[in-house]
Amino acid sequence: MTFRRFAFNNVIRNKRMYAAYFLSSMFTVMVFFTFAIFAFHPGVSGSDMNSSVQQGMEIAGGIIYVFSFFFILYSMSSFLGTRKKELGLLMMQGMSVRQVRLMIFMENMVIGFFATLGGIILGLIFSKVILLIAENVLVLEDALNFYLPIQAVIITFLSFILLFFFISLFVSYILRSRKLIDLIKGNKKSKGEPKANIFLTIAAVILIGVGYTAALIVEGAVVIVAMLPVVIVVIIATYLLFTQLSVYIIRRLKKNNNIFWRKTNMILFSDLSFRMKDNARTFFMVAIISTVAFCAIGTLFGFQTFLTEGLKNNNPYTFDYKTVEQDKEDVAFINETIKEEKMEAKHEQTKLSYYEIGQDVILIASESDFNRFAAFLGEDTIDVGNGQVKVVEFTGNEFGQTEELLNQPIKLNSGTSLIPDEVIYSKALPATDSYYVVSDKDFEELQAPLSVDSYHAWQVTEGQENIIAASKKIEEVLPPYQFYAKDYSIYQLNKEYGLVLFVGLFIGIVFFVSAGSFLYFRLYADLDEDKQKFRSIAKMGLTEKELKNVLTRQTAILFFTPILVALIHGAVALTSLSHFFYYDLTKISTAVLGVFTFIQIIYFSIVRYFYTKQVKSVL
Repeated sequence: MTFRRFAFNNVIRNKRMYAAYFLSSMFTVMVFFTFAIFAFHPGVSGSDMNSSVQQGMEIAGGIIYVFSFFFILYSMSSFLGTRKKELGLLMMQGMSVRQVRLMIFMENMVIGFFATLGGIILGLIFSKVILLIAENVLVLEDALNFYLPIQAVIITFLSFILLFFFISLFVSYILRSRKLIDLIKGNKKSKGEPKANIFLTIAAVILIGVGYTAALIVEGAVVIVAMLPVVIVVIIATYLLFTQLSVYIIRRLKKNNNIFWRKTNMILFSDLSFRMKDNARTFFMVAIISTVAFCAIGTLFGFQTFLTEGLKNNNPYTFDYKTVEQDKEDVAFINETIKEEKMEAKHEQTKLSYYEIGQDVILIASESDFNRFAAFLGEDTIDVGNGQVKVVEFTGNEFGQTEELLNQPIKLNSGTSLIPDEVIYSKALPATDSYYVVSDKDFEELQAPLSVDSYHAWQVTEGQENIIAASKKIEEVLPPYQFYAKDYSIYQLNKEYGLVLFVGLFIGIVFFVSAGSFLYFRLYADLDEDKQKFRSIAKMGLTEKELKNVLTRQTAILFFTPILVALIHGAVALTSLSHFFYYDLTKISTAVLGVFTFIQIIYFSIVRYFYTKQVKSVL
């Protein structure tokens, strides 16, 4: 049997050992390939996207590829950690260090080759699903039909074969520093029970408190200024939390006899204490990567919601039209287009009069005009007595001018002045600032306005599905500073923002799945040790139910400790983001974090089942 055949058979005959590494590598290739299918699709690459969007897609592809490099490198390193004893035995039987390195190199290239092919094949299978998702997220007018992605296949295959080559070369040469005794003993070498430094433990608590407090109290533009120092402080605090604070808590729990000696807690805490030194680094890495995924996706969805809700709030009517010129022909054209698109709409109109009040030009509306539009929009009408003035602030917007208007008198032709006495909130009339409402009688007594605009509003009641088509026709004729279509603006926003959202989702999902894979490797790295340990404990009377309970809690701590920290980090970060926008992101944050938690619970349930099955197989 040739040496190459030996390396190939070593992979084929150890399917269980190689399965996790192979599947994680194949998934990484599949993610990159599906992104490439989308990026090189004729309907995307040949569209009229601007250069910055194209450049953004190239950067996103680079991020996925670079992260894939480090993910596969970590996966391979974790995988080799489980083979120390095997490699030591091969060297005892006469295999040289050079042959061991060559064997590892060849094995990894075999795995890399088939993982790359498998990832491309799976990507082709699921490509239509990805294109359908992209088509809906991107709000594309033309369908993203399936095509033969020759360019994506070539780029993916060459990129990952090259990636596996360099990683295999790098990892195989790491073994030069391994001594034979270290390889043979493998994980049997005592790592020593870690001890917590009390000063670093206190520092972890203080830094987390300072970071969270700073993130939660700042508002507006200060959020951007505080972001970098807060991120640095929280990252340091997270590392100390897992390396120091968690060790301190476990040692305190072990000293509590009521907890430590309760049922099978002794097995659980003893195991956690000896493993914490290794798990702490994995916990830290998973927590940070998961936090990045939460924040990236939460920010993207939050920003989209913020913009969309802002457009809906600031433009309550389906169509509105404002001009200082003659408007009869334009209004007739809008009405005709509405009829052509088989829509029915209610129509209201008025004159918007602007006056010089103090140093500003302010809109003043009559009570009857305001109430007509309030009733048109479904709002409550108001009563304004003679001599009274109401300051109207646009509902949902704080223009910052209301207090100033309350202190400004309005002069009438009779020489008397009106003093505002109340602030009300409404969306009835369009405004970029707060404005006044006076009685009809007082409105007639106002001095000559500086300017008057003709304003029309339409509210579509039937045929809403044709709003976009009608908007396009009208906007081709009327300038955008005169005509505004709310639904069409939201449609264009989602179309332009969709690509950013889609790419961000891709990267966020890659980060989150990678974090879950890190936990999987950390768990399975100790599988042989757990088998031996629980086989010995079972001889002392450990029941199957108790074994399952211990393994469930052990796996749950491994999976959910870093995720819980990441969820808290993410919640604080998204709360800080809401302070930056002055917009409540509670629903978005809860939805994003809830989805990720649900996925993690499913992933945990699957891994726990198979892990428990593996351990029970030796009892």
